[in-house]
Amino acid sequence: MSEHRARASRRVLGLIAAGSTLALAVVMPTLADAHEASVESAAEIAWADCGEGSVPGAQCAQMEVPLDWTKPGGKKITLALSKLPALDKENRIGPLLFNPGGPGGSGMGAVAYSDLLAIAPEFAPLRQRFDLIGFDPRGVGQSTPIACPKPLHDPAVSTFPRTPAAYEQLKRFNRTAGQACREATGPLIDHVDTASVVSDVEALRKALGAQKISWLGLSYGTEIGSLYAQRHPDRVRTMVLDGVVDHSLPTRTAAIDEARATEKALRRFADWCRTDEQCALHGADVIATYDGVMTAARTSGIPASNLGRKANAEELANGAYTYLTQPSAWPLLAGALAAAAGLAGDADATGLITPASFLQPEYKAYRTVGCHDFAPDTRGFVDMAVQSARVRSVAPHTWRYSEFWDWTSGCVGWSVPAANRPAPLAVHGAPPVLLVNTRYDAATPYRWAQRLAAKIDGSRLLTVEGDGHTGILNSACARGHEAQYLVTGRTPPAGATCAASRSAAVAKAVTSGGLR
Repeated sequence: MSEHRARASRRVLGLIAAGSTLALAVVMPTLADAHEASVESAAEIAWADCGEGSVPGAQCAQMEVPLDWTKPGGKKITLALSKLPALDKENRIGPLLFNPGGPGGSGMGAVAYSDLLAIAPEFAPLRQRFDLIGFDPRGVGQSTPIACPKPLHDPAVSTFPRTPAAYEQLKRFNRTAGQACREATGPLIDHVDTASVVSDVEALRKALGAQKISWLGLSYGTEIGSLYAQRHPDRVRTMVLDGVVDHSLPTRTAAIDEARATEKALRRFADWCRTDEQCALHGADVIATYDGVMTAARTSGIPASNLGRKANAEELANGAYTYLTQPSAWPLLAGALAAAAGLAGDADATGLITPASFLQPEYKAYRTVGCHDFAPDTRGFVDMAVQSARVRSVAPHTWRYSEFWDWTSGCVGWSVPAANRPAPLAVHGAPPVLLVNTRYDAATPYRWAQRLAAKIDGSRLLTVEGDGHTGILNSACARGHEAQYLVTGRTPPAGATCAASRSAAVAKAVTSGGLR
């Protein structure tokens, strides 16, 4: 989800995941599967030092893959790669591929420029035993990128249209923005779906010379991983899916689940404020303050210096959502709400709007990939009104933003046909897969992990009893179980749980590195 929300952590603390969002195809092989088999070898990867600012020992490279996997001999695009070689070369296991979330998160940056996989003591065995491999998925970061010259957000265009005319306005805006992305990006824009990314992962495995890969995927990285395991179960050594997205869910169902989880997160944030004196709203009615801010933003707007104008309620709900996904950011959310409410002077929404998704550079990739993978099946204004009413009923306070509503509204009228709509998923023949989810994750609801676990033969679900998006960012216990499993292949006992815990070192690594 993460990033968007493992990145959500980056955006909140400077930074944050996301969120984050997905699942995939199934029984019948696709054309891409057939063509993957025809590219059995790849040129050796030319690794070189990543240079200034990188983690000591980090190596970077580029790799070419087909633009269109149904035409493997056609035009090529470039993937950006990074590697931290195993420190214990005598006992090296092989490659561990890492995706930090998104869509839009930079795996290359997360490995080469973040200390996350090295600084947490629980992950020390990973650094010793694996070549840690990061890559920017097609369209993302330093790989051949998506370009969108027109804004993908307009404060005058509501994502909750109340009239047929407003619905048509939303469709026209999305169509125009999507067409501008198409013209600037070229044919790549038709091939940035996750199914194409999975073909890239298989090509990367071959280029690395590995018979099997281990996989550590957060949020959106769980969609990539689960589809890879479905297509190539015999190429999986171990696989962690942390902050689980179930891509088999219809977008409208996922939007309801996520809205409900976000509402729960707000209430848990309010409970924390009542008991923790570091909350800037300690002693106040937090829910009433939140509602007051949204009402003021809806009726007259609240000044935000980083926008150079007043922010509206949908925009502020977007920023609040990102803060809600990580409890380490809750003190920031409390301060931002207090400032927006004018509790210590003139109302100022700058802090609350700062992590909003549409302000982030990766948003163009997030939107474009999302419209391929989570395209809504909305059938006109009446249908959208029914969906929005359902969202409001399950999230009476936080309804104005969630990631799946971002795709529901943002992909209506989008100019690029969806290449990877939600579809059934089943994984047979892979080794045991470890799924991890916090109980109260707002970005990837716990029920998604339960659903996906039932679709992967021999899988094991580790539950973190607490808040926040992904176990990696919110539990030392979860990090320990993940590392042990990745090294040994042994899953935790059935029904195992972990307590949530905070790590200043992990939070610092996230803010400095490029997690999505």
